[in-house]
Amino acid sequence: MIPLMKNPFMHVSRTKEELASFILRTNRFSMGPECRKFEERFAHTQGARDATLFNSGGSANLAMLQALVNLGRLKRGDRVGFSALTWSTNVMPIFQLGLVPVPIDCTPTTLNVMKKDILARLAQEDLAAVFITNAMGFTGDLAEIRDLCHERGIVLLEDNCEALGTVLPGGLKSGSFGLMASFSFFIAHHMSTMEGGMVCTDDDELVEMLRIVRANGWDRNLTAAQQRKWRKKYGIHSEFLAKYTFYDLGYNLRPTEITGFLGCCQLAYLEETVTARERIYDQLAKVSARNPDLVDLDRSHIDVLSCFCFPVLCKTAKLRDTYLAQFSGAGVEVRPMIAGNIQNQPFYSKYAERSYDLPGTDFIDSCGFYCGNYPELTEADLEVLASCLEKY
Repeated sequence: MIPLMKNPFMHVSRTKEELASFILRTNRFSMGPECRKFEERFAHTQGARDATLFNSGGSANLAMLQALVNLGRLKRGDRVGFSALTWSTNVMPIFQLGLVPVPIDCTPTTLNVMKKDILARLAQEDLAAVFITNAMGFTGDLAEIRDLCHERGIVLLEDNCEALGTVLPGGLKSGSFGLMASFSFFIAHHMSTMEGGMVCTDDDELVEMLRIVRANGWDRNLTAAQQRKWRKKYGIHSEFLAKYTFYDLGYNLRPTEITGFLGCCQLAYLEETVTARERIYDQLAKVSARNPDLVDLDRSHIDVLSCFCFPVLCKTAKLRDTYLAQFSGAGVEVRPMIAGNIQNQPFYSKYAERSYDLPGTDFIDSCGFYCGNYPELTEADLEVLASCLEKY
């Protein structure tokens, strides 16, 4: 059996020992200094001004949109474009906050929304925001998308949960092109804190609001100067009353100190794991490229490809059935291409005003699947995977 992942952490034995030692010596487990240390280190690694840690990547997505609504940068009824090949927690907050979701088709050879796909949708719809999913470690032409959104006054958000470590020309990392970007540290992703997520942004007002949203709507996690500002604005002159004063809409999305500690541990191994995953991807992609049954994915606009899976895109749905049987028969665990065309999910049709024609995303949905890509894959494992990619 070749599972989607083999270990919960990079350098798993060392990490477990360090975690056990931390648990024995600490007296604090609720969000505190370890979380802040991880935020600072992650922001530095990502090249962002600040980072806010959450209990999951899904919570990070919700908090980004809630922060924009709280600040009036988005309002109920605004139309939010999103990558049609995506995860549920990219779309559900759009519904939940009274915004209108508008799917944008994806280009099969990149698995992602490209500038041309956004332009096609803008020819039909006005969009207040675009929420890009950097799927499977790949991205669209993010620099062009960023410039387009800037020209049109459109808020650009990135879900970079599947592409941590991917680098585009100019040395810019995916997750650095939007106003905000979310990241996930779920156990099967590039680096694991078991559960956990992050939002990076260079916008100080958003950093402030994200921390209000994260913790019930109160100000406890703001700086002293920020607290004075909020308390003065609402006439809160007592520290006693300030303990339970709630300034805007929020949730309890706080991580634990274990999340922060594991984040610092695993961040030290991020470059190592990205290098290993790219090497494995390139090795398997050479085999895939020789097979006329499979679509050769385009990474020409990407300098460093960081993916925790190996996507397989067949040229027909019938061929996918053939290769799914080939992988499964060899004991390889496989998954669909994220949630496929999200419009086909039960929740979406229940709440959506309308559906859209999405031929590129439908093709990816019906013809694609993926297997795991992680540093613990052995040469014997890679031989099995390579044999599965050979023409049937």
